[in-house]
Amino acid sequence: MRADPTPPRSTDRFGNVFAPGLPYARGRIVTSTEDDLRKLEQAQRAIHRRINEHGLASIFNFSGLDRGLAVQAEDLPFLDDELAPALYATRFRTLALAHLGGVPDLHEIALFNRVTAATFATHLALVRPGSVVVGISASYSHPTVARAAAQVGARFLDTSDIETFAGVLVRQKDVALVVATRLAVTYDILPVDVLRRAVELAHQNGTPVYMDDAGGARVGPAAFDQPRMLELGVDVGATGLDKYGTAGPRLGLLGGAKHLVECIRARAFEFGLEARPMLYPAAVRSLERYTPERVHALIVATKQVATALRAVLGDRLYETPVTGQLKGEDTLELAMERAGLLESRVVPSEATAALAMLLLRDHGILTVHFAAIPPGTSNLLFKFVPPETLTRFGGPEAFARAVDASLDSLAAMIGDPNALRYLLLGEV
Repeated sequence: MRADPTPPRSTDRFGNVFAPGLPYARGRIVTSTEDDLRKLEQAQRAIHRRINEHGLASIFNFSGLDRGLAVQAEDLPFLDDELAPALYATRFRTLALAHLGGVPDLHEIALFNRVTAATFATHLALVRPGSVVVGISASYSHPTVARAAAQVGARFLDTSDIETFAGVLVRQKDVALVVATRLAVTYDILPVDVLRRAVELAHQNGTPVYMDDAGGARVGPAAFDQPRMLELGVDVGATGLDKYGTAGPRLGLLGGAKHLVECIRARAFEFGLEARPMLYPAAVRSLERYTPERVHALIVATKQVATALRAVLGDRLYETPVTGQLKGEDTLELAMERAGLLESRVVPSEATAALAMLLLRDHGILTVHFAAIPPGTSNLLFKFVPPETLTRFGGPEAFARAVDASLDSLAAMIGDPNALRYLLLGEV
């Protein structure tokens, strides 16, 4: 029942205060986005070492994301900013509109370098300084939404149920934009009736609706039998081409009412937020390869992993219909228990980061923790597991054993912040 810019809690179970704009606390090791980037560089060094020592096959992408360049041999001569859009734009538009449930006469499409870029460009185009942006999701909106609102001088109010959302619209006199998130950062999903009611209320208020549909654009229809994004009546929205059934690269696909997309696209080009046109062939191939059946297969493999992990983690494994999760606080508690410690000098997000780094360093497991800068959650997510990668790793039980072994390794250093600093940043 929130209507404020913070997640449901302001502190974690250890009493650490959440950092501004994030749903978790910063610690003394990973203190900022700058440190998140240093941590990413450390992860990249670990990948480099493993490939040098054991070959490319020693890396297992369990991030749930596909961020490669999905092109065919015949596309290679046209990977050029002038040639690619000339040859591929029409096919791209047709595929993209179908993917999002758009109508060619009513809707338009634009390609961005990330979903975050699409979100920011939308705020640049539609939100006035001093106005209000209202979010609605099943838990809390992604931090990028709050950052976009702040960057354009707006106030962001977040809600997680339709009653609170309706009340905010009534009380606030200058709501410039509603941001609806179908599949939240926590991987809880908004029901269709809530989505439709939120759109209806926003439109009655004269407010356009932007949908942050980063992963929900496929998961909603494929796993929950929901309509495609633009069939929900939203004015504009964006999804990622690296998420859950598409094959990359990491691009943001925005679609919506023609006049809005044209305005947003113009702001994107003014600020360098658009995708390079040479990537149109990759976007086409990614959309061509998508099938709902692939989403189903990813979820089935994820559930197999979750079952194996529950044998190791017990009730500390948190599950949603499409993910398994180890919450940051539980990771820290597990490490402390195994180490026999009653107090810790690190925060849960740092414990998660360390566990993710140990999984990568010792087992070649690449998790989604390293994908976002900064991460949108302190939880370690197990989601949309590629069944072929799981088989290559040795199956769900082998994966669970790797997590268990990495928790033991984390326990061995959890009482030594210098050891954790070296693990995460390569420095003491």
